[in-house]
Amino acid sequence: MADTVLYEVADGLATITVNRPDAMNALDTATKAALRDAVLRAAEDDAVRAVLLTGSGRAFCVGQDLKEHTTSLAADREHGTTRTWETVKEHYSPITLALAEMPKPVVAGVNGVAAGAGAGFAFASDYRIVADTASFNTAFAGVALTGDSGVSWTLPRLVGHSRAMDLLLFPRNVSAAEALDLGIAHKVVPAAELLGEATAVARRLAEGPTLTFAAIKQALAFGADHSLAETLAVEEVLQTRVGGSEDHRAAVEAFLRKERPRFVGR
Repeated sequence: MADTVLYEVADGLATITVNRPDAMNALDTATKAALRDAVLRAAEDDAVRAVLLTGSGRAFCVGQDLKEHTTSLAADREHGTTRTWETVKEHYSPITLALAEMPKPVVAGVNGVAAGAGAGFAFASDYRIVADTASFNTAFAGVALTGDSGVSWTLPRLVGHSRAMDLLLFPRNVSAAEALDLGIAHKVVPAAELLGEATAVARRLAEGPTLTFAAIKQALAFGADHSLAETLAVEEVLQTRVGGSEDHRAAVEAFLRKERPRFVGR
């Protein structure tokens, strides 16, 4: 894996760090491929029970590396191709889908600006802890592009259709405080405490009932696009599944003993 993306697993928690601090963690092709592979690796690894996604330096991720992008656009013009845009299918969409749909919780530790695809990856995560100095910017329309990385799906579900339209039509820096008010951020902490707090929350999830968290993600995603009756039917199936888990039985027994349950993710 490229050193522009760091991957570490400890005690059930996979920490994925975009590591191009000198470039504000902009995404060139090598970094996009490495990030996609890291997210898919975490999703598929049974030893990983939660994921923390963050950035190094003063940015979370500012999206596409525009220097590389300019070169790619020039090559397309010269050869009459559209190869530049294959990255959406090859990189951005798989990363977003894996973050949103993996059967384990994903915490975004937003340490600095999250723009374009970087904002999309944060929106696709399940829980966002944001440094008080960080900000979000959809950015796409500012360079005459529509959204990718799932922002057309995730952002309206976070802030509502009207506010999503405003943020996409008129890109601007959304401060951490405003992100909290809008419902984009779950928690805002001092910048110096960001990594510690995000790691603590992610580790708490890694120690939790993994099957239950997967079911919660699945039920919420299903319920967003289906009727109440259809969602109730899915809840019945999911509740039966997690109700037969080792973690549920252990939790009930611990409750009766007035003890704290210890979850094993099965």
